[in-house]
Amino acid sequence: MELRFFVSIRGDLVVKFLFIGDIVGRPGREIALARVPALRTELGLDFVIANGENAAAGAGITGGIARTLLAGGIDALTLGDHVWDQRGWETEIVELDRVCRPANLPTACPGRDHVILEKNGFRLAIATVLGRTFLGMKGDCPFLGADALLKKTVGAGAADAAFIEIHAEATSEKQALGWYLDGRAAAVLGTHTHVPTADASVLPGGTAFMCDVGMTGPYASVLGREVKPVLGRFLDGMPRKFEIAEGDVRLSAALVEYDPTTKRATRCELITVRA
Repeated sequence: MELRFFVSIRGDLVVKFLFIGDIVGRPGREIALARVPALRTELGLDFVIANGENAAAGAGITGGIARTLLAGGIDALTLGDHVWDQRGWETEIVELDRVCRPANLPTACPGRDHVILEKNGFRLAIATVLGRTFLGMKGDCPFLGADALLKKTVGAGAADAAFIEIHAEATSEKQALGWYLDGRAAAVLGTHTHVPTADASVLPGGTAFMCDVGMTGPYASVLGREVKPVLGRFLDGMPRKFEIAEGDVRLSAALVEYDPTTKRATRCELITVRA
């Protein structure tokens, strides 16, 4: 297990939250449920947020899975381009007030476009925007979508800070959004590509940033799927069923510390926990 612990020099002024990357299938769910309660205590976390869009057999999420994850210590769930993969989810999502779909989907889509969590008087708005470069599911402009979310949360006095997840394929698009929101969002953290990047940082304006926080699931795999059928598909192009792999299960997340007094993130670090 790789786990680093941080002691804030600003005491109670610092808000800590953990953002867990794409939970993939049963292995991802199991390690998240097993580890999150201890991580909350050991890291002194105020909020735990997770992307759950691959939690149901690697494609989408169900109401039952969402409720289990929320009851197991995760405060809010975000989603991505697989949001509608599971049958019936479009009716279940409206019943879950701590789950949000991508904010830049059409307004007619069911579900909330953001979630606001509160602890000790501090309110954190959470939202996801889909990228548009190389991503099959097309949403509205993620930059304008993020602007709109900030305006109606922090800008309207409904939240004290905002965390924007960018669920996108291209690292350039993710980096561009980080710079675009620098100084305006507490954090801009990326998901979707399932591989953690080595660029966790705090940008000059005080926004925590990371291109991709990685996946929570089996790393002895190709993005969470069994290696052999994926290799076969690359070699001959024939369709195969891609089952969820089982080996080298890890929880991958970004730890963010934010100072509400200065309105700046003070730390952004990759956290890896091995089963």
